[in-house]
Amino acid sequence: MRENPRLALFAFLATATSGFGQTFFFSVFGSGIRDTFGLANSSYGLAYGLATLLSAALILKLGTLADRWALGQVTVLAVVILACGCFMIGWAPHWSLLIPGFLLARLGGQAMLSHLGITVAGRYFERSRGRIMALTAAGFPVAEAILPASAGLMLVWGGWRLPWFVAVGVLLLFCLPTLLFLARHAAHPSQLAESSSGNTGAGLTRAEVLRDRGFYFLLPAVLAVPFTVTAILFHQTAIAELRDWPTERVATAFTGFAAGHLLSLSFAGVLVDRLGAQRSLTLGLLPILCGLLILAFTDALWTPYLYLAVTGVSLGCVGAAGGAIWPERYGVRHLGAIRSVAQATMVFSTALSPILIGFFLDLGLNTTAVSLLLASAVAGSLVLGHLAPAISPVSESLEHEQ
Repeated sequence: MRENPRLALFAFLATATSGFGQTFFFSVFGSGIRDTFGLANSSYGLAYGLATLLSAALILKLGTLADRWALGQVTVLAVVILACGCFMIGWAPHWSLLIPGFLLARLGGQAMLSHLGITVAGRYFERSRGRIMALTAAGFPVAEAILPASAGLMLVWGGWRLPWFVAVGVLLLFCLPTLLFLARHAAHPSQLAESSSGNTGAGLTRAEVLRDRGFYFLLPAVLAVPFTVTAILFHQTAIAELRDWPTERVATAFTGFAAGHLLSLSFAGVLVDRLGAQRSLTLGLLPILCGLLILAFTDALWTPYLYLAVTGVSLGCVGAAGGAIWPERYGVRHLGAIRSVAQATMVFSTALSPILIGFFLDLGLNTTAVSLLLASAVAGSLVLGHLAPAISPVSESLEHEQ
């Protein structure tokens, strides 16, 4: 915070603002939208999934703007895209207009604003990058705590459309001016790269990164937690039914998930600063691995509390380490382009994981089998992350130049 307090707050607010385009906000309106337009669950889910996948493809192009445009310009674009999506969803007179609304909201929120917040934390901070990443990642649980509850209250007053119009007003009248105020003295990315020395200013291009074997070792470790968390949370009610757990008990267990998430953010940043992002990333996978094994082999009423709590711990740890791994390894000159690959892959994986696990459940696999499949994937990601070359390609290139 002392290094650059305005940009630290910018990164936090950007990730929190992305909540208007995140699944936890959309989940409040599912039944209202389906009833209004007479949509089946499958049709609604397909429209949402297709919009999410398309936003993953678009962020590969738009994500590079964080390297070429001033921070304020990219911020305006992201917030306006998100606001247009919110307006289109709230206004839509026909279900077909929901699809472009979903696309714009997912692109501006989940894709661009979260990408921008984490990129700023990685680009403008070096000495305390891990702590700033933890602060930035805290924007997500803050939005999870505020936005769905606020939307739920507004549903009582004006139906499912009102919260979307209120969101447009909040985005344009509060979030955008505040973000622009916080970003007004930020150095242009090109100026920062030219004036910095060492690993922070140097950087490989996206094409060079995609030729680095270590990138493909580390990417599964970055994706393992969001992939797994999306799958188990999306199918949480199905898991509860298979285990004969009361629905209200599972609902209250999410307090443990939120507590574990927030608790881990209090120490994850310090861990990254002391051990480095790569070691912290692999260590951060251990809690969720233990949580999946708990889910696989225990069937008690306390099981959802424990496995969701340790899963939340991993979400915070990997959020901080996963954001810091790319600038630490590849520098910041092309960080937006590099992160756009990771962001697009993450969006794609989180769109795929509910479908994949739903397929396994429909085949008749029980909770133990599904949990062990996910645990195997996490364990494989952990091993790959541990085996990734520890020496940064950026550092190697600098040594050759010297």
